[in-house]
Amino acid sequence: VQLQASGGGSVQAGGSLRLSCTASGRTLSKTSMAWFRQAPGREREFVAGLRWSNGMTNYADSVKGRFTISRDGPKNAVYLQMNSLKPEDTAVYYCAAGPASYSVSDSTSNYNAWGQGTQVTVSS
Repeated sequence: VQLQASGGGSVQAGGSLRLSCTASGRTLSKTSMAWFRQAPGREREFVAGLRWSNGMTNYADSVKGRFTISRDGPKNAVYLQMNSLKPEDTAVYYCAAGPASYSVSDSTSNYNAWGQGTQVTVSS
C-alpha cells in the first residue's frame, strides 16, 4: 500500500489542524491505520490508530480528548483532526498502515507501510 499524507502547517497554541492520509494499492478491510509523530531528537511515537473494518480506535494519552482519528471508506482516506494544539505537539507526523489485529497497535513494528511525513509546528 502507498500512503500520501498532507495537511501539516504552522499554528498557534490552541489552534487546530487536520491531517489527511490517502491510501492506494490495496484494499484496507484487513488493515489498521495509524498516525505517529517524531520530534527532533526523539523516537517516533504513536498518536492515534484505527482498525479499518470496524472503526475501533486507540489514542496516546497525551492526545486523548484533543485529537480524533477517522476514516472515509470511499476515499480510502484516514484523517487526524487535531484541536487545542500545544507546542509539544510539534513534530513530523507520519501515517502508517499494517495488518489489523485484535487491538489497534501502538508499536511501529506492527506497521509496514509509511507515508512521507508532514510537519506540524505549534507556536506558543
